[in-house]
Amino acid sequence: MGCRANQFESAIIKQNLNSNGFEESGDVKNSDFYILNSCSVTHKSDNEAFYLLRSAKHKNPKIITILTGCIAQIEKDNLLKNDFIDFVFGNDEKLNLYECIESGKKYLAKDVLILDKFNQVSLSDTSKTRASLKIQDGCDNRCSYCIIWKARGKSRSAKPDFIIEQINNFAKSGFKEVMLTGIHIGQWGKDFGLSLIDLIKRIENETEIPRYRLGSLNPTEISEELLEILAKSEKFCPHFHLSLQSANDKTLRSMNRFYKTAEYLKQIDRINELFERPFIGSDVIAGFAGETDEDFEITKLNLLKSGLSQIHTFPYSQRPETIGAKMDFQVPDDVKNSRAQIIKDISKEKYLKFIQKNIGKTAEVLIEKHRDKKSGNLKGLTQNYISVQIISDRNDLHNTLQNVVITEFKNNLVFAKLI
Repeated sequence: MGCRANQFESAIIKQNLNSNGFEESGDVKNSDFYILNSCSVTHKSDNEAFYLLRSAKHKNPKIITILTGCIAQIEKDNLLKNDFIDFVFGNDEKLNLYECIESGKKYLAKDVLILDKFNQVSLSDTSKTRASLKIQDGCDNRCSYCIIWKARGKSRSAKPDFIIEQINNFAKSGFKEVMLTGIHIGQWGKDFGLSLIDLIKRIENETEIPRYRLGSLNPTEISEELLEILAKSEKFCPHFHLSLQSANDKTLRSMNRFYKTAEYLKQIDRINELFERPFIGSDVIAGFAGETDEDFEITKLNLLKSGLSQIHTFPYSQRPETIGAKMDFQVPDDVKNSRAQIIKDISKEKYLKFIQKNIGKTAEVLIEKHRDKKSGNLKGLTQNYISVQIISDRNDLHNTLQNVVITEFKNNLVFAKLI
């Protein structure tokens, strides 16, 4: 469940178990273990995790359920009171899950708040077309809506030599692209006196990977120097994801977000100036505590005039032990949901305009290793994060970089033809 960091760690779990004699079954009824790598960013994700675990036990009463991830880290051994949970392992422990199982202990989760070193585990998974590499964990911010700092601890960075080695190993294994991910990658390197810019310079000069992407960044972490380096790069994919959370200054202050809407709107304009048809995604929370109708109207208008390509939004969810949960003037669920829907509608409109800008344009696409299950077409991802379908009988293009022309947007699918 959850973020790209969790997806990377799930691949580590799978690799760890496979190397110790486990086999993935894909069928709950014929499995010995059911492992859930959970997310706890909202109440909805908590409830979904518990539903999945209950469902596994219902389908196979003999199955051994293991809950790990952020819920496990936050709620700890209290979770063992549930009869549908057999083992609870924390976020750091899950990277060596086989050893946890072998220990026989029902609960293992050290206090992540005292961890000061990044757990550098190598991933050699070659089942996917694009590689992911977690370069950072934890977060030093204390945003008033967020509980993830408690689940992940303080910011900890992978060492630059380790990152460069991993990227080059991916390239040697045939990968053409890597996504750099983490909980807050903009804080990479601060624990040993470096910055994300220092890492990017090394990736540019010392790696063989043809393409790389960056995970989510806060607006304050995107400097002019960073943008100019990326704009000159032949490897960087012009795909940005900005963790905005609101487009209203009053709400941003309540969230403990230390920037203003006008600043990042200018930043978005600058990105659109420097890069050719960049994809600029964002996160926005609808209905944070104290957000009035007038506040939301300002957010709506600012999002409409922004140069964003797409907006990921969800209703604000009160998390225990956060400042936001204790604030006055909590917004009713129906109002939060209606505001989220308005933002989703804005996002659809913006994404359509973004796609239309790309129709008739040439793009470089990384062709996936597998055809689309429904259509049977080749599929791939452009540098600027457009998933395209290509009608072709050729079977020698998988995991290759190809130039295409984007031809049409039909039934929510983008089509392209090979050049």
